[in-house]
Amino acid sequence: MKKIFILCITLCTATCILFAGNPDRQGEAGAYELLMNPWAKSAGLHTINTGSIGGVEAMRLNPAGVSRVMGTELALSHTFYLVGTDISLNAAGFAQKVGKSGAFGVSIMAVDVGDLPITTVDQPEGTGATFSPGFINIGLSYAHTFENKVSVGVTLRGISESTADLNATGFAIDAGVQYVSGDNDEFKFGISLRNVGSPMSYKGEGLSYQLEIDETTKIFSGRSETFELPSVLNIGASYDFQLDESSKHMITVLGNFTANSFSNDQLSGGLEYSMAKLFQIRAAYRYTTGLNSGKDTVAKAPVYNGLAAGVSVMIPLNKETEAKLAIDYGYRSSDPWDGSHSLALRMLF
Repeated sequence: MKKIFILCITLCTATCILFAGNPDRQGEAGAYELLMNPWAKSAGLHTINTGSIGGVEAMRLNPAGVSRVMGTELALSHTFYLVGTDISLNAAGFAQKVGKSGAFGVSIMAVDVGDLPITTVDQPEGTGATFSPGFINIGLSYAHTFENKVSVGVTLRGISESTADLNATGFAIDAGVQYVSGDNDEFKFGISLRNVGSPMSYKGEGLSYQLEIDETTKIFSGRSETFELPSVLNIGASYDFQLDESSKHMITVLGNFTANSFSNDQLSGGLEYSMAKLFQIRAAYRYTTGLNSGKDTVAKAPVYNGLAAGVSVMIPLNKETEAKLAIDYGYRSSDPWDGSHSLALRMLF
């Protein structure tokens, strides 16, 4: 067990060096919907619970946590993303325990940006027609727990972006590790590496154009520039403080480091209070490093930089089967716009 933990730390250190934040490359990646979190519970913690996240939501942050599901979990979520932009996120997920130590899951997320007006050079105010871009990704995850202490997991994710006459497809892999320790598993540690995949590029009729050559109209097919995926490394830990002997009241302290390969690194901390595992309230703060560190620095803080908060209510449905309905709400402040609101329903049985 110690060897496994030391290996995790070694991999963590090596990966940190490779994925140190690089603000000079900011804006060079694409498929940034991969960094959007549609799940309300983890959104209320700024998605920093790398070491303790479990079940369906783990497929978005650390797939090792999928093995924490106790039986079956179904989840649906809707996010009013950056209120004022008319963008929304919709997600659905399913996680299932397999045997004593394994679990698999399937998740899907779609970004709805609404209808956008079609404009041309001759009609810059719009032609009267509209189009709706599509951003969808589907993930398939599997996780396994060894000796009830170390969990490893992987997510294979398909990516699709499209408009009326353009489309781009890609493939990404997420991998993660979680380690728990203590008499009551109060200490949790996790590492996840997300969005590692091949470059993407757009194809379709939208890249075609006409040219007049020797009084003859000819159609040419253009090529779009390829773009990388926004790879990110998360390292997080948490500790549970029991406030009474019955363990009904508990406060969890969380910390997380995020290394973005195409922007500045981030440090985050959070607190979560749990009462009998039926009511939880949480809050977190995120800080972006390296901002305004030099005279020529033009890097600005990301949209989500500051406070996040949320609450969860667990409603028992059946004492014999221990079926429960969970209602999660998460809020993330943003600059600009008026923040994001996430609401999710989860069924556990």
